[in-house]
Amino acid sequence: MLKLYIGNKNYSSWSMRPWVLLKQAGIPFEEVKLRFDSFDADSSFKKKIGSVNPTGRVPALDDDGLVVWDTLAIAEYMAERFPDKKLWPQDVKARARARSVCAEMHSGFGALRSACPMNIEADLSDMGQLIWRDKSAVRADVQRLSAMWSELLAQYKGPMLFGEFSIADAFFAPVCMRLSRYGLPVPAEISTYIQRVIALPGVKAWVDDALAENDFLDFEEPYRSKR
Repeated sequence: MLKLYIGNKNYSSWSMRPWVLLKQAGIPFEEVKLRFDSFDADSSFKKKIGSVNPTGRVPALDDDGLVVWDTLAIAEYMAERFPDKKLWPQDVKARARARSVCAEMHSGFGALRSACPMNIEADLSDMGQLIWRDKSAVRADVQRLSAMWSELLAQYKGPMLFGEFSIADAFFAPVCMRLSRYGLPVPAEISTYIQRVIALPGVKAWVDDALAENDFLDFEEPYRSKR
């Protein structure tokens, strides 16, 4: 069976992407959660993931000894391994577009990532108001996301970005959590899409697990000293 190595569900946005993809697509896998204790080279987390993935990061997918790391590589491998699941759009042009927006997510939106680290458990709307007021780069990232999603939802007729659930929706699921938890302002149609993503069974399962962790990590939450 596939093994997917992940970090804490409350914090690990990178882990969330392939986990949600597999869960929502109904692909069986074994979850191996490695708790974040720190990211120092001698930490338990780094030692454990380093024995699996040479980059020392999660997520990592083990398929009978073949280890695939990086979220895009895992997604592409799953699309090839399970073609019947139709993880990418079937139309060649839509598929190219989906790959483009996933790659943009993979390498971009640095201001949003930095200012709004994922924290599913917390209500960070007060902080979100300050971030929105003070950080123009975050406003630009959110505006780009809103424009992208609006265009895709209109072109492919929803309810997901390319009509049906795809890798693209899994890739943007952690962004939906950020926008929701920090209360960043978005147009009504984007807010509706965010709620649809959060309601997906695969996303809901991740969120439920994250809320049940009760594992406060101060180095992941520089903005508060306790839960």
